[in-house]
Amino acid sequence: MTDPAHDADTLRERALTTLTTARARTTLLTSCVEDPDLTAQHSPLMSPLVWDLAHIGNQEEQWLLRTVAGREAMRPEIDGIYDAFEHPRAARPTLPLLPPTEARHYASEVRGRVLDLLESTAFHGTRLTEAAFAFGMIAQHEQQHDETMLITHQLRRGPQALTAPDPEPAPLLTGPSEVLVPGGPFTMGTSTEPWALDNERPAHRREVPPFYIDTTPVTNAAYKAFIEDGGYDDDRWWTPEGWAHIRGNSIHAPLFWRRDGKQWLRRRFGVTEVVPPDEPVLHVCWYEADAYARWAGRRLPTEAEWEKAARHDPAGNRSMRYPWGDDDPGPEHANLGQRHLRPAPAGSYPEGESPLGVRQLIGDVWEWTASDFLPYPGFQAFPYKEYSEVFFGPEYKVLRGGAFAVDAVACRGTFRNWDYPIRRQIFSGFRTARSAGDA
Repeated sequence: MTDPAHDADTLRERALTTLTTARARTTLLTSCVEDPDLTAQHSPLMSPLVWDLAHIGNQEEQWLLRTVAGREAMRPEIDGIYDAFEHPRAARPTLPLLPPTEARHYASEVRGRVLDLLESTAFHGTRLTEAAFAFGMIAQHEQQHDETMLITHQLRRGPQALTAPDPEPAPLLTGPSEVLVPGGPFTMGTSTEPWALDNERPAHRREVPPFYIDTTPVTNAAYKAFIEDGGYDDDRWWTPEGWAHIRGNSIHAPLFWRRDGKQWLRRRFGVTEVVPPDEPVLHVCWYEADAYARWAGRRLPTEAEWEKAARHDPAGNRSMRYPWGDDDPGPEHANLGQRHLRPAPAGSYPEGESPLGVRQLIGDVWEWTASDFLPYPGFQAFPYKEYSEVFFGPEYKVLRGGAFAVDAVACRGTFRNWDYPIRRQIFSGFRTARSAGDA
């Protein structure tokens, strides 16, 4: 019989580790620049960094100290200021935000009380406390805002503030450029992953016809060929909405790229460099990904196709947690957690490939899919409808797989991200697919 105390100790340790990892990253992202950079708005698409910092603390207080522990609010007067649904990002600099020192103190005080709470919480009794879900939810929330703050750092003008080692060079990939995923049913989503969020649930069967999918994400070199072939000037490859968007906004290349004579340069976290040909392309919107796929005679994979490629184990006829199996991600599997500040070369992480031989499905770049963000059959909002339910619909496209900016706690084979098809500041790339019957 399993020892309940051991289970509780394991859950407590996992919650402590993920919360501590997230806070260390938050501290790095908010301490590497001076206060004026924290309070400035570097893009109308993003909040000031200091808003994210206090919002992280406010959400942690609301869910763990007030909801789980039933304690009185520490600073109820700031709840409205840090309500993400009450104030759009462009308007947040006009709010009476906590200054950096006060925001740090507030987030730190909340965390101290949360760690005390963690020591005494019994991980059963309610859906929020079962398997330490609420603590996992807050760790994921903080890591998602860390990713958002990293996007802000990329948009920020000025000298380099963040550094990290580059990924190891990848050996030349000598295998096929695409992989056949056999047709048939598979289990999509999850009903057992303890910290999975509501839009990942419940597990359900999906029938997927056979298809081919790229072995790796599309590279800068491949995307450059699309540019050089006049891809941005030929309306044949674009949806009407995409064509109107790129023409109306004079888009001719991925965000942060610029042409310098015969070569392309990009700006990456304050450094200008030659675009590396073997890296997955980054900072493209859904319209650009879709146009490239059409130009290449292919298409974007559906969300169900992407997940089957990432989770299906033909030998065991089951769905795994990750492409490599059920073990949590390690540095040998994927480029996650801001360990590097760029994608790894295409073909990296052979230990992280799927049983069918597809690589880099987790980490490196978020991958656009063809699918709208919609609920699974039997979806139930939990613990609040604003996390997922209010976003369901054709306005948002699904991205899968995470990126180098995503922590492992917020990235699973079932994890779903979504955004508007015009978004390019996010760490987005893609891979293409084709139906098995296509030439």
